[in-house]
Amino acid sequence: MSDTSLKLEAQESSWSKGARDAILKKFALGDTIFRRMTFSAAIFVLLLLGAIIGSLIYGAAPALSKFGFGFLTTERWSVGQEIFGALSPIYGTLMTSLIAMLIAVPVGIGIAIFLTELCPMSLRRPIGVAIELLAGIPSIIYGIWGFFVLAPFLKDHVMPWLVNTFESVPILNSIFEGPGYSSSLLTAGLILAIMVLPFITAISRDVFSTVPPVLKEAAFGIGCTTWEVVRNVVIPYTRVGVVGGVMLGLGRALGETMAVTFVIGNSHRISASLLNPATTISATIANEFQEASGMYTSALLALGLLLFVITFTVLAAARIMLARLARNAGA
Repeated sequence: MSDTSLKLEAQESSWSKGARDAILKKFALGDTIFRRMTFSAAIFVLLLLGAIIGSLIYGAAPALSKFGFGFLTTERWSVGQEIFGALSPIYGTLMTSLIAMLIAVPVGIGIAIFLTELCPMSLRRPIGVAIELLAGIPSIIYGIWGFFVLAPFLKDHVMPWLVNTFESVPILNSIFEGPGYSSSLLTAGLILAIMVLPFITAISRDVFSTVPPVLKEAAFGIGCTTWEVVRNVVIPYTRVGVVGGVMLGLGRALGETMAVTFVIGNSHRISASLLNPATTISATIANEFQEASGMYTSALLALGLLLFVITFTVLAAARIMLARLARNAGA
């Protein structure tokens, strides 16, 4: 090979190496910019969360310092005398969410099982789309429908039947003690159940669809019925996703405002009967914040802080539960 050819090859090699280095530097710069942008976005979320918590603590400090722990254990809510207790809103928030989950969880999981295991193929998509549309309806529409349709129906037809049926049953006669009111804990719980049902159903259906067909075919092959396949194969395989969907629905139920405000009655009074009016933390804030000032505003901000703590506790417990389930499944 001549000296000229060697020089040309060396020059081409140096050119290709230079172009390669330039391309690598360009990719490295792009990766650095992308990494810093995503890191900044994550830090921004943390700062925003910290700012929200800090503002709630700052605004709630006067009420918490004045009432102390009694703020959590006092039922009385008197604006004129500036006596504020959060026990009634806390009770209403927890009870309405409990009623909603007791209804929505079995119904939602049952619908998801039907869609994935029993429903004809021609009906799966229409029913699935209808359920997803329920999730997209604004909460105020649920509230209006509940106030004008569901609440009168419950008061005229369901509540009298509940009172007459359980009046001689211990404990239940206190839970369903009449006379029933159209705006009540039961009405609010039913509205919440309808609102969280699409979330639980959609997530459960998606995770049920991830079960490998070979597992179900093997179970059917050894003589299992559909119920046995669902109980012993589908649900154990997808329990982490199902629990996640349930906790997502619970988070929605705890913080719902407009629909509950329409139908709960907004009464700062604790009653064992589900047929009496009550209030929730979010409903109290929505109804009274516009007229509040001074210690009144601080008490409402303290309620907001309590709702944040309750929601954070529920979500943290859900994460811990999911982690344990995943670890046990891996073991």
